[in-house]
Formats: sequence, C-alpha cells, structure tokens
Amino acid sequence: MTVILDTSRPSLSLEDIVDSAATALDGASPLEIIRWASATFGDRICLTSSMSDAALIHLVSKVKPGIDVLFVDTGYHFAETIGTRDAVEAVYPVNVINVTPSRTVEEQDRDLGPRLYGRNPDLCCHLRKVEPLGRALEGYMAWFTGVRADETRSRKAMKVVEWDRKRQMVKVNPILHWTEAEMDNYIEDNGILVNPLHYDGFPSIGCEPCTSRVEPGEDPRSGRWAGLGKVECGIHI
Repeated sequence: MTVILDTSRPSLSLEDIVDSAATALDGASPLEIIRWASATFGDRICLTSSMSDAALIHLVSKVKPGIDVLFVDTGYHFAETIGTRDAVEAVYPVNVINVTPSRTVEEQDRDLGPRLYGRNPDLCCHLRKVEPLGRALEGYMAWFTGVRADETRSRKAMKVVEWDRKRQMVKVNPILHWTEAEMDNYIEDNGILVNPLHYDGFPSIGCEPCTSRVEPGEDPRSGRWAGLGKVECGIHI
C-alpha cells in the first residue's frame, strides 16, 4: 500500500493531514504507517518508549535509523527498566533521550510530602510523566507511540493517526491493532530486547512503587496502580 498526501499546500493544516491519513492508513501495516509518518514529518517526529520492550523501536529504526527515542525517567523505575533503556541505546540505531521531571524524587518529597504516588497517584503521574514528556515533545510535530487497542478500554477508540489536541501535534500509533499474540510473535521472530521483568510476573511495567506482579490468566494491566482505581498515567488520555 502506498499512501501519498500532498502536505505542500499552504492551507493544509496538521489536523487536515491527520484526517486524511487516518482514513488512508486504516488497515495499513505498521511499517506502512511508519514509512508514511517518516516521509511526512522527517526529523520533526520522535518515538516514545517505556522500555517494556523494543518492538516499536526495532520497527521504526528499520525505516528511520537515528530517530530520537524519548524515555521518561521518573526516578521510580525498576532497575531492570533502566537496564533495558541502556541496552536499547547500545543495540539499536537510535538516539535515546532521557527525559526527567522538573523535581527530583527528594525535592518532590520535600515540597509535597513523601509517597505522593500512594496519596495522589494522578498528581504524581502528571508531575513525573505527563508534564516532562509534554516539555520534551515541544520540538516535534509528531510522535510514535506503542499503544495497542487491546490494552485498555480507553484505547479501543484510538486511530493509527490522531490529532493530539492536548499537545497540538500528530500522534502516530503504528501497532495499535496488533494483538498480544502478534506482539509476542514479532518479539520472538526478531530477537527483540525485552524488559526481564516480563518473565517475572510483570506483563505491564510502570514505576516500581505502583506496579505489582500479575497471576497467570489475569488482566495484564491489573498490576498497574492495583487497588487505586487507576488504569492510565495520563499520557494517552
């Protein structure tokens, strides 16, 4: 499938591009979506990763080697997640950028009290994930994400190309329609780096204080903010 959009017209806004692309790329493969986005936005597109695995990093780097990969280092990550970030930087042809919050954990504890993640997880996620990522994305026109529609109810209505109204930029979700089985097959077939916590009962990995092990057969995301009535950190909503 070849998708060509005329982005040279002065009157064509980013929202116009999104509307056309969302329709044209409906049913396209992840690589086709990545090729379109890379050709359309050039160096003004980046990739974000939680370092749960490097499947999307591998896919995008095949089309656009050297792409910026933004990793939000919250200060609360598992050591295995930081190790995966370092391994990704060493193995794949990408430019890993470590994004940090405006406050260190110690400064946040001093200003807002200790263990904010337990008392007000929405605020903690906003300060340590949403706000720093928003700042880091300001220099780009578009970003690749690894969200999948089968992960949470709120993601089922997403499209492979969307207008990110909160950040006023284009959001590209190449693997949105992959199932868990398709993801697992891609990882196995291509020898993709995976966070070792996946093999230790953590199918969905966030910050260490807010992530619990999940029993086999349970919802993979049930270990995220367990008991807090929270399913999203706020980046994708």
